[in-house]
Amino acid sequence: MSQQAPFQTYMQRIEPEHNMRRFYHLSIQQNLFGEVSLMRNWGRIGSAGQVKIQTFAGEDDAQARFTQLFRAKCRRGYRALD
Repeated sequence: MSQQAPFQTYMQRIEPEHNMRRFYHLSIQQNLFGEVSLMRNWGRIGSAGQVKIQTFAGEDDAQARFTQLFRAKCRRGYRALD
């Protein structure tokens, strides 16, 4: 993995009128086998949530998917906290 700044963000969507308090965490990490993985964790704030790990052939593919997911969440009302 390159020495660039790590791709990582924590987002929240809070809408009290709909009793909605959600989080979404995205990060790109290298796994034990040297592959690049996009880790996603989402759920209700205060819970452990769900986790999905997606492995990519290269860092560019992982960064493209990261950006795609980040933009989709922003369109749905999530706001980055970092």
